[in-house]
This record gives sequence, C-alpha cells and structure tokens, in this order.
Amino acid sequence: MITKQEFARRRHNLMQTMEQGSIAIVASSQELVRSRDTHFMFRQDSDFHYLCGFPEPNAVLALIPGREHGEFVLFCNDKDPQQETWHGRRIGPDAACEKYGADDAFPIDDIDEILPGMMEGRHRIYYEMGKNTGLDNQIMSWVNKIRSQVKKGAQPPGEFIDLRHALHDMRLIKSAAELKLMKQSTDIAVDAHKRAMQVCKPGMTELEIEAELGESAIFGS
Repeated sequence: MITKQEFARRRHNLMQTMEQGSIAIVASSQELVRSRDTHFMFRQDSDFHYLCGFPEPNAVLALIPGREHGEFVLFCNDKDPQQETWHGRRIGPDAACEKYGADDAFPIDDIDEILPGMMEGRHRIYYEMGKNTGLDNQIMSWVNKIRSQVKKGAQPPGEFIDLRHALHDMRLIKSAAELKLMKQSTDIAVDAHKRAMQVCKPGMTELEIEAELGESAIFGS
C-alpha cells in the first residue's frame, strides 16, 4: 500500500524540479469502449497514479508551487447517484481531499471555469503534450483565451515544458513500498501461471485457461 505521505513526497519532489512560476497538469486515463456499451478493463495512467493514486478515469491534477490555498488541485467526476447506480460508486471531490490529500478538488465539469484562472500568471506549463488530444486542445484554448486578455493585464504562460523528463527519472527509483508491491505482484503472477499449467490439458480452450489464471490471481492457488 502506497501511503498518502509517500504520494505527497512524490509531488513535492517533482515540484522541486519545476522552475519558479510554473504549473504542472497531468490527466488520468480515459475509459475505452470495446463494443457498444462494453468497455475494456480500466487501467489508470501510470504518471497520474504515481503522483496521487486516484483510481478513477476522467480526472486531471494540477500542481501549482507556491499557491496560497494549496499546491495540489484535483478535478474529478462529481457524485451522481443515478450514474453511480449503473456505473459504480464515485469518490467525488470532497472525499478526494480527505482520502487522496488534494488541497482543493472540483467537479471535472467545472475545469473550463477554474483551471485557466490558475494558469494565468504562470510562466511555464509542465505537460505531456500529445498523450491526450482532447486535453491538448483544451489547454491551448485556455492559453489562447488568456492571451486574448493581455491588454486587460492578463499574463499568459509563455512556455511548455515536457513533464516526462523529470517525472520519469523520478519513477526509476523505487521506494521500499513499491518494491514490496512489485514482489507481491510477481508472486501472484507466478502462482497463477503454475495453476494454469497444472490444469491445462488437450481440448481446453484459451478462455478456460484464462479463467483458471484469473481465479488463481484473485483467490490464490
């Protein structure tokens, strides 16, 4: 289990590498439709997970060094009883602060109204351009909106810096908690493959063997 304190250290260490007057923006993975209303199994974006551990799709985090009201801001799906009936429980902004250490959390639907104001006055944006086309376009539209208000005193960001250089260097060095989780994951995978080999026999389908593999991974051999 990676603790909130370890996630906070990671964010702090990343912000220490950022130049003064900057903001970092990182997006979660999005759900991918397999066919009609069936989705692929969701896997969180590794960089997003590394910085906060928030497990849901459709979320964006911003790291804003020196922000008076807190440096870690999270945008995520709002609570919605009707949607949650069909698609599962959502954490929501309030619990995101309590459980994941966000200083502020807002509904993702409000990001167009809130995040551009946090970008204004920041000189540099640390971001992984080309990874999320939709967010790429949003960020550029926010920057252009700020640029259009320069005559009114607005200060738009003037530079984009690839966040991956510093972040991926950090991820190379594993903590004790990460090493423990990696070993546990490896042990589970080894046991599951041993079970799959034990039950495998002529005539079995790939789906049947996959079921044994998955059952062992979940419940143990």
